[in-house]
Amino acid sequence: MKIAFYGSSLVSAYWNGAATYYRGLLRALSEKGYDITFYEPDVYDRQKNRDIDPPEWCRVVVYEGTIEALKAATAQAADADIVVKASGVGYEDDLLLTCLLQAARPDALKIFWDVDAPATLSELRSAPEHPLRAALKEIDLVLTYGGGDPVVRAYRELGAADCIPVYNALDPQTHHPVEPDPRFAADLGFLGNRLPDREARVERFFLEPAKAAPASTFLFGGSGWTDKPMAPNVRWIGHVSTRDHNAFNVTPKAVLNISRDSMAQNGFSPATRVFEAAGAGACLITDYWEGIDQFLRPGSEVLVARDGRDVAEIMATLDTERAREIGRQALARVLDAHTYTHRAEEVDALFRQHAARLEAAE
Repeated sequence: MKIAFYGSSLVSAYWNGAATYYRGLLRALSEKGYDITFYEPDVYDRQKNRDIDPPEWCRVVVYEGTIEALKAATAQAADADIVVKASGVGYEDDLLLTCLLQAARPDALKIFWDVDAPATLSELRSAPEHPLRAALKEIDLVLTYGGGDPVVRAYRELGAADCIPVYNALDPQTHHPVEPDPRFAADLGFLGNRLPDREARVERFFLEPAKAAPASTFLFGGSGWTDKPMAPNVRWIGHVSTRDHNAFNVTPKAVLNISRDSMAQNGFSPATRVFEAAGAGACLITDYWEGIDQFLRPGSEVLVARDGRDVAEIMATLDTERAREIGRQALARVLDAHTYTHRAEEVDALFRQHAARLEAAE
């Protein structure tokens, strides 16, 4: 079956946290025989900051950030058996959705794939006339990369025919253990771009513990933090290419995951970095969110902090051997149950169920 997937970017992770999710899942689907074309707009300097070349397993079409180019790209959806519009594409998202629904064949499976469901739902609740609300009547299936039952219930209440989470996972071909790299030496590392709904939590879970522990070293990667006040023991290194994520994860004694506000409040929303860190064999500390134990076992496969004080206490008692053991157990867990091959099995089953229903209705 042919998939036309319209998302933010497959080839660039620059200001695009969903990139590794797209890559892992679509690669796994291609291995199951799907013919995939990924359409992405040339916006936000993403094409100038590519971190991979177009892969062999997926055709990539980059279109200009213009209305004319958008319409030409969406017209190609008519050739697909499955048409996917992801959230947060970054250029005229509402128009993109409208054009795709018009272009898709009547028998095509039409999917809205929400890679930031808590934020999208918050927007929909505050905007009764939002175009996505009306479009849900024409969409066959909403898939999300997190959110659990609260997100499923919310989408169904808004009129979605169905909503199913397809969680982030590990792609062992790209995220795996490597040798430590002196460039990333530190006691605690954190990697995340500056976003309005994350900044206060970064202060509370990372910058404040760093200030309170002047004898420890803290490594800070991510874009947008140039003017952010930081303690002298925090070393900010700016954007970190996905090529360096494995080394960034395994070199510090531990690495920290900090959820965005909406994801922490909603729960059941493990970020891509959770699985990337575990897949590299890192000792991961995560802020608390409901559902973490569905993915990693607190205490033995991941360490959980409810506030900055917890982070400081964990780091004060964490020795190298325990950190390594936690990393080893986390790696074993995600390889056993949380790879993109596992997720692709779920998605393939959904696609086949829809095809069977269409065939039965003929």
